[in-house]
Amino acid sequence: MAKKYEAGEELTGKVTGIQPYGAFVALDDETQGLVHISEITYGFVKDIHDFLAIGEEVKVKVLDVDKEAGKISLSIRALQEAPPASRKDHSPRKSLQDRVRERDADGFNSLKDKLKDWIERSGQ
Repeated sequence: MAKKYEAGEELTGKVTGIQPYGAFVALDDETQGLVHISEITYGFVKDIHDFLAIGEEVKVKVLDVDKEAGKISLSIRALQEAPPASRKDHSPRKSLQDRVRERDADGFNSLKDKLKDWIERSGQ
C-alpha cells in the first residue's frame, strides 16, 4: 500500500475487476480494495454486472483496513441513502387472543350447541 488508508474515508476509485463475490476497485496506482457484493447497494444483488462495469469510476467508503494482510474492505452502499422501510400493515397489531376471539367465536359456539345434542343422543 503506497498510501495509508483509514476506515471511514470516502474516496473515488476505478473498478478493475468483477468477481461473483464482489468488485475490485483501484484506489491509487498500487492499492486496490474489495467491495463485497453485499456492499454494492441496498437490496439483493444477483449479478454485479447489473450495477458496475470495469473501468467505471465509483465513490467508495473505506470500511476496514487489514494492514497485515494488505486488504481494504470498501462499500458503495454506505454512501447511498437507505430506502424507506416498508410497512406491511398500517393498522395497529392485535394480540393473538383478540385474533382467536375474532375468527373462532362462531366455531366454538357451534361446538357448544352440538355438544348438547351429542350428550342427549348418547343417553338414548
